[in-house]
Parts: sequence; C-alpha cells; structure tokens
Amino acid sequence: MSPSNRWIQLSAGIVCMVMIANLQYGWTLFVHPIHEKWGWSHAAIQVAFTIFVLTETWLVPFEGWFVDRLGPKGAVFVGGALAAIAWSINSIADSLTLLYLGAAVGGIGAGCIYGTCIGNALKWFADRRGLATGLTAAGYGAGSALTIIPIYRTIHDFGYQAAFLWFGLGQGIVICLASFAIAAPRPDEAPRPSRRVHQTAHDYTPAQMLRVPSFWLLYVMLVLVASGGLVFTAQLSLIALDFRVSGVDVTLLDITLPALTFALTLDRITNGLTRPLSGWISDHLGRENTMFGIFALEAVGVWAMSVWGHDPAMFVVLGGVVFLAWGEVASLFPTTCADYFGTKYATTNAGLLYTAKGTAAMMVPLASLLTAATGNWQAVFMIAVAMNAAAALLAIAALRPMRRSLAKAGPPSEPAGQRAAT
Repeated sequence: MSPSNRWIQLSAGIVCMVMIANLQYGWTLFVHPIHEKWGWSHAAIQVAFTIFVLTETWLVPFEGWFVDRLGPKGAVFVGGALAAIAWSINSIADSLTLLYLGAAVGGIGAGCIYGTCIGNALKWFADRRGLATGLTAAGYGAGSALTIIPIYRTIHDFGYQAAFLWFGLGQGIVICLASFAIAAPRPDEAPRPSRRVHQTAHDYTPAQMLRVPSFWLLYVMLVLVASGGLVFTAQLSLIALDFRVSGVDVTLLDITLPALTFALTLDRITNGLTRPLSGWISDHLGRENTMFGIFALEAVGVWAMSVWGHDPAMFVVLGGVVFLAWGEVASLFPTTCADYFGTKYATTNAGLLYTAKGTAAMMVPLASLLTAATGNWQAVFMIAVAMNAAAALLAIAALRPMRRSLAKAGPPSEPAGQRAAT
C-alpha cells in the first residue's frame, strides 16, 4: 500500500456515508406522502424512523466486533446490499408491518456502514482523529443535500414509492462498489497519535470500557444532545406545516425556494460542515471545550426557533443553526471515545457509545404524542433546550475532571475469562 492509502480509505468511507445519508436525513420527505396515501397517523409512521435508528445503532457493537477481527470490507458490502433492499421494501409497503420491516433492514445496513467507516477513520488517522472522523461523518450529515431536491421532485412527479425504489437501488450499488477499496491498517502502518489532545496509552477492551464512569457520562451526554437533533431530523417537515411556512417562498443569497425545501437543503449542508469543522477545532482546543461551546449554541438555536421560527426566512436560517450545532455529535463523540479508550477496539467501543443515538431516537414518536397532547411544539422545544444546556455544563463540570482521573488510573483489570473472550 502506498503512503497515500489512508486518504483513499477516507475517501471511500465518505462515499459510503453519502450513500446512506438519505436513509435518515431524507426520511422526513416521505412521512406526509405516506400519511396521505394510507391514512396512518404521523406518530405510527415515525415509529419506523425510531426502528431504523435503533437497529442502526444498537447492533453496531456486534458489527464492530466482527470488523475489528475480520476487517471492514465485507461489512460495508453487506450494508450496501441491505440499504438497497430496505428502500425496495419501503416502495411496496402497504402495511405498517412491512414499513417497519424496511426500517429494520435499512437500520442494520446503515449501521454496518456507519460503524465500519467511522472506526476505520479512527484507526487510520490517530494524528488527525477529529478532522478525519468529522469528514467521514460529514458524508452522512451532508450527503443528502445533493439529493433533497431530486427526491422531492421524484415524489411530486412519480410518487414516493418510485423515489424509494430508484434512489434505494442506486445508493446500494455505489456502496457495494466502494466497499472493495476499504481496508484496515496493518500494524505500524498508521501514524501515531497526536500530542495536542489527551489520548490514552492503553487500549481498553469493551468490557473494561463499560466499567469506567466516564463512558457512561459520554453516553448520557450523547442521549441528551441527539434527542432534540433526531426530533428535528424526523419532524422538520411537520414543524414547517404547523408553523405554516412549508410552501412559502424564501429568498436568501439570490436563491428562491419554498421554505421547507430551502431549510432541508441548508440543514444538510450545515450538518455536514460542522462535523469536520468541530473535529478540527477539537483537535486544537480540546474535546470538552468544543463540546461546551457547540452544545450551548444548540440550546440557543432551538430556543430561537421556538420564538422566531414562524417567520419563513428565520425558519430556514435557524434550522441551519440547529443542524450546525447538533451534527457535530457524529465527530466529537467517537473521537473522544477513541481518545479515552484507545484504538485497538475503536470500532466496537465507538459502536457501544453510538447505541446512545438509538436510545435518543425514542424521543421522536414521544415528541409527536406530546405535540398532539399540547397542540403545539413549544414543550418539545423547551425540553430540547434544557437537555442541550445540561450536556454543555456536564462537558466542563464533570467530563473534563473525569478524563483527568481516567488518565491517572488506567484501565480496570479483567477476570481471566473475560480476557480470553476478548
């Protein structure tokens, strides 16, 4: 392999992440068309989104275990095939059961790809971990920006079933082809860790990591931040309808689009840009300091959306701020996990932390029920503000001191049986 091989790895991972982005970030475009065709409630349809995120996240540790031992190529190929099958199922789903099945298959496929590509970036780029993980995650956050308008027009002109089928097959084929370029670094092939941020000298096994309090604090913080972000991701089109701004034309920077289409496009761009940007900043200023600033910005952005989001132009702009501030979880949390707990088991360990996103996904149907009960989104917004503010304070007041204690203590010992298993 040439010295530039790790950049080929990074590029292949980004391509794969772009191809699964619509499985999550394009979903909001399909919710109302599905409701209009079948009459299912929005809350029932959004259960599919929760199932997708649960299967995408909670199975990543098991997928990561195989990747850490058998390599990444096969996992990505299988993930691409499952992504194509999932949206093909959605295209013919005439019952909620079949819709939920498609969501589960898509979640498994997306998890195979997401966990593998993030883990590969962590292993290849210990010297630029925040930037590389952020660039990889940016593919997932911003990838759908390229196809929001084509999918919207396909749904409008040919129906949502055609959009599911055509884009699902196309995305799956590209992933399968890109998988042949992906490989893990051999011993001593990747650069050594950077000295600018704290990175442990120990490789924690998953069992050791689960016994460390700082892991569970990271888990709680990820749940707090991701809950509001996933609600906005899944419900933005419904929020726009309730705010009565969805079809109102907005002109910004000499571009005129309906407010919802404009917001979805801008959101995907800011959601992608923040991942490498936040990762790069954290490489220089530290993980916890970056977390504090960006989580506080998210709290302010959600509050501002609740106050001024009924104005179409402000809806677009503030939506961009909200996604700018929450998208960074995809770079900061896996990077911090690898910093704290080492590289050898990085795919599995980051996958265990990533299950917090699945826990957070339970807020999506609950948000629909709370909105139906209260008649507006205000309570949902205020809960999201409080959760992000709490995560910001925890980053400085609790996580940073715990990281220092972790560096002094080292990994806990394991019983002989657990050492043999790992």
